[in-house]
Amino acid sequence: MTRPWTCAAIAALTAALSATAPAAAQTWPMRPVTMVVPFGAGGATDVMARVLAPRLSELLGQQVIVENVGGAGGTTGAARVAKAPPDGYQFLLGNAGTQAISQTLYKQPPYNSVADFTPVGMVTQSFFVLITRKDLPATTLPEFIAYARTNRAKMQFASAGPGSTSHMICVLLNTAMGTDITHVPYRSTIIAMPDMMAGRIDFICDAVETAAQQIQGNTVKAIAVLAPSRSAVLPDLPTAAEQGVAGLAVAGWYALFFPKGTPEAIVRRLSSAASVAVDTPSVRERIEGVGINMVPSEQRTPEFLARFLPAEIERWAAPIRASGLSMD
Repeated sequence: MTRPWTCAAIAALTAALSATAPAAAQTWPMRPVTMVVPFGAGGATDVMARVLAPRLSELLGQQVIVENVGGAGGTTGAARVAKAPPDGYQFLLGNAGTQAISQTLYKQPPYNSVADFTPVGMVTQSFFVLITRKDLPATTLPEFIAYARTNRAKMQFASAGPGSTSHMICVLLNTAMGTDITHVPYRSTIIAMPDMMAGRIDFICDAVETAAQQIQGNTVKAIAVLAPSRSAVLPDLPTAAEQGVAGLAVAGWYALFFPKGTPEAIVRRLSSAASVAVDTPSVRERIEGVGINMVPSEQRTPEFLARFLPAEIERWAAPIRASGLSMD
């Protein structure tokens, strides 16, 4: 006697929830939204987030709070967003390290970048640069390689953590040089910078946006741009390819992700707001002024990011496997 009533009640409840979900998405956000930065304050990802957040707050009508959740090369913060309720109130500012490199580097990744997230859109692109302590006796990439091969046993390089983009680009560099230089992980490269200035670290493969100020201030030495082309903020610094070393032309990227299951209307609204934000002249000027590169509007969509991410995971898989690097 009770079964028909129970089924009817379940059906009614399901219908009610289905009806209210679009309404909730239409009114989103009703309270502050958290942008999780999976690295420490002051690093490259944090710089991007803090340029973007104020304009997003204006466009969404609610404050976008930047929260730094560092650790494990960015996977700690990314995992938190993957497990968050899909209600639109937490999203991730991810990058190649958190969303692509992690999937091959870790034996058991704490999340599946494709299955556990809803892509919102790419926002910008980042170039990397090889910088060294100021007194390292090399000024060009060939000179640096020669020095590294001779002094490999006593050298150390820093990164923003195991599996971060800064780590993996230096792994590619080590492979190209035929060296196995000791890796010293930090929570962000900005934290590592004082140790390099003091001579305790020899080099960092850092994002231009965090390295440029030190380069221009002459507190570190710039050796090469590890990207497809020269950086607009370091126009006189040649690329690795220009200095005769192929295979180091890597571009990083920043993209937004919600937890899987976030309503499409919310995803679309954040995607649109992010695109408008980076096109805002004052925001664009700040982004380009620190050395971050814009991406075309067609690459800022959920559809593009959904296609791009699996290909990016596969692109990084080959060099990671070739390096023999693996993490538990």
